[in-house]
Amino acid sequence: MSKSAKKPGPNLQHAIDFATNAHQGQKRQSGDDYISHPLAVMQILEDWRMDDDTIVAGVLHDVLEDTPITLDDLKTEFGESVAFLVDGVTKLGRTRSGMRDLDTYLPSTKDNLLRLLVATGTDIRVLIIKLADRLHNLRTLSALPPDKQKKIAKESLEIFAPLADRLNMGRLRVEMSDIAFSYVNPKRYQELSNLIDKYNQSAEKSMKKVEKEVAELLGREKIKFYITGRIKSVYSLHKKLLKHSGNMGEIYDLTALRVIVDDITDCYLALGLIHSLYTPMSGRIKDYIAVPKQNGYQSIHTTVITPDKRIVEFQIRTREMHEYAERGLAASFYYNEQKLTENYRTGKIQHLPTSLLWITELQSTAAKLRAGKKVDLKKLKLNLFADKIFVYTPKGDIIDLPKGSLPLDFAYRLHSEIGGHVAGVKINGKMSSLNKKLEHGDVVEILTSKKQTAKASWLDKVITPHARGKLKSQLAKLPQKIIKPPKKK
Repeated sequence: MSKSAKKPGPNLQHAIDFATNAHQGQKRQSGDDYISHPLAVMQILEDWRMDDDTIVAGVLHDVLEDTPITLDDLKTEFGESVAFLVDGVTKLGRTRSGMRDLDTYLPSTKDNLLRLLVATGTDIRVLIIKLADRLHNLRTLSALPPDKQKKIAKESLEIFAPLADRLNMGRLRVEMSDIAFSYVNPKRYQELSNLIDKYNQSAEKSMKKVEKEVAELLGREKIKFYITGRIKSVYSLHKKLLKHSGNMGEIYDLTALRVIVDDITDCYLALGLIHSLYTPMSGRIKDYIAVPKQNGYQSIHTTVITPDKRIVEFQIRTREMHEYAERGLAASFYYNEQKLTENYRTGKIQHLPTSLLWITELQSTAAKLRAGKKVDLKKLKLNLFADKIFVYTPKGDIIDLPKGSLPLDFAYRLHSEIGGHVAGVKINGKMSSLNKKLEHGDVVEILTSKKQTAKASWLDKVITPHARGKLKSQLAKLPQKIIKPPKKK
């Protein structure tokens, strides 16, 4: 039985009764009793299978903001941990007050949100409750006036959906992004939604055939599996089309089949079997199991061409990888069966999965601030909100770089010796310029020569601090040209 199907425990039922009484007489814009919102947030957190304190805090998350209830009241009724979580969510909510101008609203919100994330950063469950709160507000956005709809939608696209992505909560990111995009650009949303529906109708018969062929082959090989379909979200398609100048011919993953197996060995066996059935497309095999994405996402992606010339993407992963890809940090709470973060006041920082080291950095920064030490919040902001791209070596190794990176940034990331001897670059098999910005998914080959040395002009061809530092170090070691004084006449 799922957790959401269970009756509320004594503490949760107490929280429901307490919040219902505190919000008595309050209404939402839709006209519903206000308590419907905290109860919906509770349900979302239960669906994510969060721990009891987080679910209780979800029910109570608005009482400090909207009722006479005090923090001491919460401590008395529900304990220190729940009170801290509710207080943290309340502080995060206050980052949005007074910001009415959309042109300055989002940058200011990012700055304030960052500072408060640091302040509450020792317990990342605060952010998870806030994401559940935001998701329900998006689901009920139609009840608000158009100006508020747009404001909340833009904020969700630029702040909360990216944060969900950093927590690898893929299902949440997709739902948030699509709802928000439907309010930010309703015409474009409808166009792309119709396009996806039309494509799916034309591809349905072919996809069922492919699914049957793969299932039969995996079954013969005694591999335990199940196959599920994945339709690209509207907002993801919108972003991808922007990268490809609107050319649908460059979109190969509008629909995909996910093959879920028991263990990593079966992932690679399944990959080989799929390639024995269909022709793999060159440069379209991505091994995120060997080299996970920055947020911890793991899967093997391959794009194939079927005998009837249909292009199909497969995503192959284990059950645990699939659960993590869908629910991210929330899944980590469930699998570890413990709180991944410690109480704010203890100053203790619990170890998190490697993919979530940015949270550890957040926690460390919070500890330094409480100790009165100076920290550079700009660096932390970059790690939280900067866009990343993933590019590949010809051997298929995945390298993550900041958006806007150039070939020399890639070369120095591989090794400083490679960077210092760059003679040229091939991008996707074609000779290219060192000034060309790399795009997500590019295959980059660095050409080197022992005769080539670092040049001062390369300083204009790097954007990453790592590459710039290595380049400056190499330039300092180069022999300086001796300029002879002119001969006296």
